[in-house]
Amino acid sequence: MIDILKEIFLDFQDMDLPTGIARQISVSHMPGKATVCIGVRRSGKSTFMFQLMKKLQDTGVDRQNILYLNFFDDRLHNLQHDKLAVILEAYFSLYPEKKNAEKVYCFFDEIQVVPGWEPFVDRLMRTENCEVYITGSSAQMLSREIATQMRGRAISWEMFPFSFLEFLDYKGIDSAGPLSTKKRLTIQKAFGDYWETGGFPEVAGLDRMLRIKIHQEYFNAMLFRDLVERHDIAHPKAVIDLAHWLMDNIGSLYSINNLTGYLKSLGHKVPKSAVADYLEWFEDAFILFTVRIFDASLARVNTNPKKIYCVDHALVTSISSGILVNSGHLLENLVFTALRRLTPDIYYYKTRMGREVDFITGRTGQSRMLVQVCESMADPHTRKRETTALAEAMSELQQAQGIIVTRNEEEQIPVFSGKIDVVPAWRFLLNHSA
Repeated sequence: MIDILKEIFLDFQDMDLPTGIARQISVSHMPGKATVCIGVRRSGKSTFMFQLMKKLQDTGVDRQNILYLNFFDDRLHNLQHDKLAVILEAYFSLYPEKKNAEKVYCFFDEIQVVPGWEPFVDRLMRTENCEVYITGSSAQMLSREIATQMRGRAISWEMFPFSFLEFLDYKGIDSAGPLSTKKRLTIQKAFGDYWETGGFPEVAGLDRMLRIKIHQEYFNAMLFRDLVERHDIAHPKAVIDLAHWLMDNIGSLYSINNLTGYLKSLGHKVPKSAVADYLEWFEDAFILFTVRIFDASLARVNTNPKKIYCVDHALVTSISSGILVNSGHLLENLVFTALRRLTPDIYYYKTRMGREVDFITGRTGQSRMLVQVCESMADPHTRKRETTALAEAMSELQQAQGIIVTRNEEEQIPVFSGKIDVVPAWRFLLNHSA
């Protein structure tokens, strides 16, 4: 294994770093803590690590002081947690003069595939002069695994597919500053592209059929590697059927009972507890997200139906059957992912009169937003329904402002509780991007 690791290290030294498009994520390393970047597969975590490496080199760090391992490398298949110490042995056999003399920057890609990796990283930070950077495709690295095993010795950042601002960077479009007519039209045209392709970096600029094929390969890899294999699921067909049902019902309400009943109708003998686990694992892998009702009572939060959203709206169009998903649901999903990049604290709201507002972010304070999503306000009945629900929520929560995101419309509506800003989706994404 030492010879294989040395070969991998030397191969990396000869590699040109594929740094791609700079991501609009600010990561600051804290002394004594591992820097952890987590997110869905193919969102650009590895490329982001190469960007961090390039920044280190630009500040004068020698390339040989950067240790990089991708644990999805087939050559590391037999590397078990109790043998992880061989990594340092191999590295310092190549560069013995650096041992205890120079800082080494360790980058570990998808390290969660090795069971018991946490004690190794913990020991590495305690005993070596190093900085540690980690990527992973599981939210468990943020919560359970990191919290229990790393004992506060890690700080985590989330990474999603391209935001609209990052997509504009990919297209070479400057979105900063005031918008001239030409700049506005250019951004609106780019939004049309973003609407079609979504944010996964690899599919940007590809034709529709190839994009769909790659999206479907992503989805299958997420299901099988991040769920079925990772959790040793005995009935993978039930997970697959559930995932497809959820993708067909993006933006819709669900309950554990109706999902269990659906799987039972297909012949799956899956208990409610297993369905609850599946939903939790979808979220762990950053594939699908659950939004709960906004309520001070935890019991009511748990018993009320929940809503489901996907990490990327274009992935939905590539995976879903297209029967139930409409452009209104996709627009709602697009707004959700924009909000999710800003905060995990997202709920839907029901007024005392039973009217629904799609999103409320934050519990209190200036960061709270009330956001309604409506593809078009042209129909008078739709306009009244959406504004009434939002105005009621604003009044009940003492919020002076609400937002309605549309495809193209823009105006300001005064209501008894304050004002409602109606904004087109492209402008909302410009103003609310991480």
